[in-house]
Amino acid sequence: MTKLAFPILLLLAFAMLSVNANFNVTSLNTTVVLSTNGSAHVVESLTLFISNSSIAQYQQDRQAINFTLTNWQTAVNTNLLVEHILNPKSAVYGFTFLPGPIIYSGSSGNAQLTLSYFVSNVTSVKTIAPRKFLYSFNDSVFNFVHTASGQSLPKIAKLNIIVPRGSQIVSIYPVPDYPSLSFISNYTGSTMFIWNSEEPLSTFSFTYILTQSPGQEVYAFFSTLYANYSALLIILSGIIILAVLVYLYIRVSNAEV
Repeated sequence: MTKLAFPILLLLAFAMLSVNANFNVTSLNTTVVLSTNGSAHVVESLTLFISNSSIAQYQQDRQAINFTLTNWQTAVNTNLLVEHILNPKSAVYGFTFLPGPIIYSGSSGNAQLTLSYFVSNVTSVKTIAPRKFLYSFNDSVFNFVHTASGQSLPKIAKLNIIVPRGSQIVSIYPVPDYPSLSFISNYTGSTMFIWNSEEPLSTFSFTYILTQSPGQEVYAFFSTLYANYSALLIILSGIIILAVLVYLYIRVSNAEV
């Protein structure tokens, strides 16, 4: 027994070191900020537990140059460090990734890993009346856990969707965990909607109406006009300026005569 005790103790000590030397994602918070043009700004924050024996490794990885997102996925050994909102027909844009500093708690610590990016075609837009638009969320953009019945939020995840101020909610399914449903107000005034862990997303639907003010309509018209005909408008502006200069030159020349 005495001869076996020492090897067993070594194995237990090694096992304890292996358990302590780890990273563990404890929460995922995905926030989708919808815009009026159908795109969305997505911010995802993962809370990472860092054991005492892994603190030095995290600090080293955080300071490394050209340490890619794929490298981070391998380093922290998680499949949650990905974009969970994706347009099937195009890539995300404006992507940034920030591994935050360690917040110590005793001998271990936590850090926030933040992904920020933009996605197009998150909502489809349909004109239903003058200055009134119906927005429908495109559930094909979800990139969460796949189950036998479809996609669902992971157990440690939270999904937040923020709509433009003034939106009139038409339908939401499944019912969000926040705000609580009120048949009287029908979410009047609410702009943030939250679904918590393990919420099924296979039949997700979210539609709302947004009415433009006259000022917004004028601004949108000229913004679209400039976006589509910017080159032509610049040329016309140049012609007008040149015509004014020629006119002034002729008047000055005639006055001198």
